Amino acid sequence: MVAIQYLTIISVVVAFAAMIIKALRYATAPQSMRWELYPVPHEKGKAEYGGSYLEELDWWTKPRHKDLFNELKEMAAEVILLKGVFNHNKRAWCSSWPFHFGLYFCICWLVLLLLGGLLEGAGVGISGQSDWWGQAVYYVTAGFGYAGLVLSGLGALGLLIWRSSDKAMRKFSSPIDYFNLVFFVVVAAVTLAAHLTADPGHAAMRSYVHAMITLVPVREVGTLLMLEIILISLLIMWIPLTRMSHFVAKYFLYHSVRWEDEPNMPGSKLDQVLQAQLGRKIGWGAPHIDSEKTWGEAVTENNENE
Repeated sequence: MVAIQYLTIISVVVAFAAMIIKALRYATAPQSMRWELYPVPHEKGKAEYGGSYLEELDWWTKPRHKDLFNELKEMAAEVILLKGVFNHNKRAWCSSWPFHFGLYFCICWLVLLLLGGLLEGAGVGISGQSDWWGQAVYYVTAGFGYAGLVLSGLGALGLLIWRSSDKAMRKFSSPIDYFNLVFFVVVAAVTLAAHLTADPGHAAMRSYVHAMITLVPVREVGTLLMLEIILISLLIMWIPLTRMSHFVAKYFLYHSVRWEDEPNMPGSKLDQVLQAQLGRKIGWGAPHIDSEKTWGEAVTENNENE
């Protein structure tokens, strides 16, 4: 079991390191091209009809007012309900929503296992016969765990069927896409089987999580539970290394691209960033492109030719 504990520790370290590195890459990437799509949710009083501050007379002389609540509401609808997928591809949404919502439940399940392990370490009993606090943690953990595993497993299976049966999606699906979904289905199935047969109250998993926190050897568990721990550890490590970790990019996609509407005023921070980017060399060639020129020179040349 000690080797499996090392695997879990390594998986968590790799996962967090990969997510931090990805976030830093996105945060330090060159300024993105704006989508210029309206409405922008943080436009106070104008988002309802797709307006913007640019419609104001002498807008550059007036203070801008942003609606943080409306932006958070739009983000919640996208993260929790997958609003964009629902609006543009309802067939995909029927599987994508339970898959993502199930993953949210599974994350809550892992957090509750951590909480339960800490409480048991402090002497608090976690079972159906404990006091109200211990019973609450016991039943809520089980509820999130079973619901999350069923939803994510069925959602992944539905997405796998959709990718395989939809002619258009097959053109955009690589072998790794199918592998990822099969991986989720297998992990959900094995974990459900392990808890339904060997650990219905999640006591063994709480003990394992507590052992990981305290860095002490954990007692031996059954074959199914051992396989569950190995698969979950590998999945935790694998997700951030693939494009399944698009949740890291989503913040930057929305706030730095889709909803980014800061005015480019002379001397502003944005103006300085853009001027620096115009000084970069193009870096790629074509019959009509001189790769040794800077973007600023190319833009100026094109404007002169027009």
